[in-house]
Amino acid sequence: MNDTTTALEPLVVRLAETAPGLRVETGPGSTGLYAYDASNYRVPPRAVVFPRSADDVVAVLRACRETGVPVTARGGGTSMAGNAVGPGVVLDFSRYMNRILDIDPVTLTARVEAGVILDALRSAAALHGLTFGPDPSSHSRCTIGGMIGNDACGNRSVRHGRTSGHIEALEIVTADGVRAVADRTGLRAADPYDTDAVQRVAALEADVRRLIDGDLASIRTELGRVPRQVSGYQLHHLLPEHGFDMARALVGTEGSCAVVTAATVRLVATAQASTLLTLGYDDVVDAAEDVPEILRWNPTAVEGMDEAIVATMRARRGPDSVTGLPEGRAWLYVELDGDDQAAVDARAGELLDVLEARGRMTGGRVVHSPAERRSLWRVREDGAGLAARLVDGGESWPGWEDAAVAPVDLASYLRDFRKLLAAHGLTGVLYGHFGAGCVHVRIDFDLATDSGRAATRRFLTEAAALVVGHGGSLSGEHGDGRARGELLEVMYSHRLIRAFAGFKEIFDPEGLLNPGVIVAPASLDADLALHTPAEVLLPVETLFSFPHDEDGFAGAVRRCVGVGRCRSDVGGVMCPSYRATGEENDSTRGRARLLQEMVRGGTVQDGWRSTEVRDALDLCLSCKACSSDCPVGVDMATYKAEFLHQHYKGRVRPRSHYSLGWLPLTSKLVGYAARPVNALLRGPLGKLLARLGGVTTKRRIPAFASRHALRKSLGTARTGEPAKTLLFVDSFTRAFRPEVAGSASRVLADAGLPCTAQDDLCCGLTWVSTGQLSLARRIMARTVARLDNGDDRPIVVAEPSCAAALKRDVPELLGTDAARRVAARVHTLTGALTDLAAPGWAPPELPDNVVLQTHCHEYATFKGHHPRDLLGRLGVTKVDEAEGCCGLAGNFGFEEQHYDTSMAVAGLALRPRLDDVDPRTPAVVVADGFSCATQIDHLAGDRGIRALHLAELLDPAADRPGQPGETS
Repeated sequence: MNDTTTALEPLVVRLAETAPGLRVETGPGSTGLYAYDASNYRVPPRAVVFPRSADDVVAVLRACRETGVPVTARGGGTSMAGNAVGPGVVLDFSRYMNRILDIDPVTLTARVEAGVILDALRSAAALHGLTFGPDPSSHSRCTIGGMIGNDACGNRSVRHGRTSGHIEALEIVTADGVRAVADRTGLRAADPYDTDAVQRVAALEADVRRLIDGDLASIRTELGRVPRQVSGYQLHHLLPEHGFDMARALVGTEGSCAVVTAATVRLVATAQASTLLTLGYDDVVDAAEDVPEILRWNPTAVEGMDEAIVATMRARRGPDSVTGLPEGRAWLYVELDGDDQAAVDARAGELLDVLEARGRMTGGRVVHSPAERRSLWRVREDGAGLAARLVDGGESWPGWEDAAVAPVDLASYLRDFRKLLAAHGLTGVLYGHFGAGCVHVRIDFDLATDSGRAATRRFLTEAAALVVGHGGSLSGEHGDGRARGELLEVMYSHRLIRAFAGFKEIFDPEGLLNPGVIVAPASLDADLALHTPAEVLLPVETLFSFPHDEDGFAGAVRRCVGVGRCRSDVGGVMCPSYRATGEENDSTRGRARLLQEMVRGGTVQDGWRSTEVRDALDLCLSCKACSSDCPVGVDMATYKAEFLHQHYKGRVRPRSHYSLGWLPLTSKLVGYAARPVNALLRGPLGKLLARLGGVTTKRRIPAFASRHALRKSLGTARTGEPAKTLLFVDSFTRAFRPEVAGSASRVLADAGLPCTAQDDLCCGLTWVSTGQLSLARRIMARTVARLDNGDDRPIVVAEPSCAAALKRDVPELLGTDAARRVAARVHTLTGALTDLAAPGWAPPELPDNVVLQTHCHEYATFKGHHPRDLLGRLGVTKVDEAEGCCGLAGNFGFEEQHYDTSMAVAGLALRPRLDDVDPRTPAVVVADGFSCATQIDHLAGDRGIRALHLAELLDPAADRPGQPGETS
């Protein structure tokens, strides 16, 4: 086989000849991203290719065969065993080959390309009352092709089993570039008129039949013994009694035998009714003891998890993020379904009675609320990420995260497994599909040192022997990959191992397809991402303190373990740039992986000066949503600010860093001459100044307010009562909407929280977001010195982004006790009215319907204080929330090069909500963020829609008869 380094250039030339227009990327900005999946491994590819059709895949495989370059197929990149990384070409199917080709509600089938996201298929099938049964926790970003590669299962596998049970046919490309179809009765050429292909495929099938005929005994006795036996190749589907089912035999081969381009899958009817029981236990073993009884009740799901995951979720998303769990230190989720809701609820009650009589539970309840059930399922689905970085900052890793036994043996296996952990001095966070006997666990392995890796190898070898001793499987759904391929000899006879090798050799005689997994596996401790010689690590001295990460910036960016929730198109707020572009390097995960490469001096070798990292961070809107939505708490906004500081240290910055980054200072000066400056900016000179400042001319520059306007607004709000709060008038409120300060002051007084105003300080936000951290620290230090003066009154900030900066950025940049004291006093207006308002306070009459745009920083930083919830408590009947970023995001949407992305992000959630607003109806639009309100004004045009700040909506002095949006 040729060396991939020397073979790469001929490969690219060959692809240009045979597949013109094919997207091929070879730079560190791409190869660094694809060096990782969600496993412990790092294998940088030589190139990343984004096929658009099966013909593209044929061209790639033929060119790779000619040049001796390995090929790894990849879907969502969420593989936890190292199944989706490889040293040659990585084929990313998720970017373009993601079309649903057909759904047939009569035959209950769908034909889809390999890159289709599972949730996209389920949404399309739902229109016909159907769904795809297997549902991994990564359903919002995993692809059908990836599920086929791993033979994925998911939370409801008790009912629906594995992906292999739902495959009717696979459209594949062989290692030598022949298109074929594998179905339930064998293998055939995709084009029956291509004589060469027909002969090649017929010969391949004949070789497989001879192989199976020669190993009938070992295949019959060693495979298919427990429901979740995914390890190895599923050759038992090729037995005569199973009809030579080639489609199902290729499921779970992890792309090591053929490349799947499309599949025909079987759909199932969606249940008419369902309910969820949450059962509490003192211990996961006690929970496992009840599983056999629960299975008698024909549940759709029986999921387990321990207390560490719940504690981490509450710490990350707020104490109210997990409700509905009974007392306990371990829990089971049990889902029942049926045709009638009353009957399902009655069965749930009966099951609860039976389990209570068994005496193992600490408590249990039936969860009727759909919203509460969604919240509970999110905790379980985020288990891999939540377990990766716990409340105490400890890190845990996969590697032995997928063992499975028969459900009846689960309790005894867990007892012995925990003894094994203790014997090795390890701690594991347990969760998984208890109803299927499949246990996920992340363990605090030391993968960074030679002694730690040797200890990990010893543990994994003993763990393999343990699960095999319990009649189980090394893998229950994640596949063997690089993590467990070496251990297959513990589980299977030498004869069966040779059969696996023979099967792969028939399909891939040159060993080019996903080398290093299952057959001729790589060593389980080779290519570990944490195995980095200390001398190559980038010296990291940062201004941000990263107090929650032991290794500072390096530990912070290492939070990303690749689970890929940021690649989801639905749910939560992150990652707006990925949702707008669909590019991996615009995802939180992609950026974090590239930062990891920068720290280690890997594919990115020029450290803080890296243009690849700068470009990957360019479309990050600094929305901070990832710090809340990401299960491991990646905070890309902070990482970007630190990078920009280091990258531009001693260098000329982009023009917008000066024009927009210094806005608090310039706006303060403009306040003394607002009228002539506004007139100037509205004319031709304004556009010239915008261009000179790197600001888009496609937006109207907001009008500056005079200093007199702020004094007037605050003057009308004085009550003469003793002040209980301090109203921090931020730079945006002061410069552009001083009326909000007056409204906020009146609302606070009305709620029993009269205030005094502080209107000459700055939080430093704009300097942080543009990476001018030295200046930001000086400004913050001045602000803290003024606020930390012995006054312990709550600080209320009307602008959510400035509140977030005071709450989080200030203490993390200054690192002083004074900064932490000030941060502890900071509230948004929503938070102050939620926690501090006088008992029984009620605002003036409110409209029935409100369209709400919640600021991303408020969503991320002030958990449990959501404007939607406050409005509901205050009597608003319907809150139609635009869940997601507005797209303007401070300076981002004003920057010339970002305008199009800004508008694309607005089109994801905000624009559709505004399009539904009829100016003739009393629909009120609420947006506390100045950026959000500005974007709404821009999107609304001349439709007469203006966003109100919450303070203006609740202002007791507001003119109620004419609500915004009404026509007179």
